[in-house]
Amino acid sequence: MTMRIPLVLAGLCGALGVALSAMGAHIPGGASLGTAGLFLLLHGAAFLALAALAGRDGMARPFVAAILIGWTLGLGLFCGDLAARVFLGFRLFPGAAPTGGVLLILTWLGLALAGLRTHR
Repeated sequence: MTMRIPLVLAGLCGALGVALSAMGAHIPGGASLGTAGLFLLLHGAAFLALAALAGRDGMARPFVAAILIGWTLGLGLFCGDLAARVFLGFRLFPGAAPTGGVLLILTWLGLALAGLRTHR
């Protein structure tokens, strides 16, 4: 797997994270945008770290792909739903943000389990 994908995702998360955080500071009721921005910024750094670590320490390509998919879908649902509420006045669908949050949690736990497995 080329490391371009996590690098592109890192850049997009960083840019969107800064933009949403700034908007959240200036838009009335923008606290949700600040939360979405924070999640994007933190996961942008995580995508960057994943790109640096991928292929090392026994990280298999399918595992890296699963992490990329989990984080991307989780962020899309969680942050997308928060942003849609502010910008569009409605949710993506009922339960989108919690579903995205759970997917992010499960993906992080999968990463932790993989770390235990590869370092035995």
